[in-house]
Amino acid sequence: MLIFKIFRRSEWDVLREAGRTRGAPVDVADGFIHFSTREQVAETAAKHFAGESDLVLVAVEADRLGDALKWEASRGGALFPHLYRDLRMADVVWDKSLPLGATGHIFPEGVV
Repeated sequence: MLIFKIFRRSEWDVLREAGRTRGAPVDVADGFIHFSTREQVAETAAKHFAGESDLVLVAVEADRLGDALKWEASRGGALFPHLYRDLRMADVVWDKSLPLGATGHIFPEGVV
């Protein structure tokens, strides 16, 4: 099962250059890296990245993250995947630009 992380371009560049990241400032503050499922990612983009362009959508295979991935209740009791270790470039299955269109973010085919 793929899970998704939305990065601002500068945050993505850090991961690519360093090979690992503790995530965005909100992730560092919360002590884990926030991910979303396929069903959650559009709402995450709308809620936390409204009006932002130059984003990168990163897909990670949940099963490869082992015990460091925890499913925890968040919005309305929905379970969200949270990673309690650095995200490594080796964890990334694919990355794609997440442009901003007239009615919101434009997700790659098959994601939402």
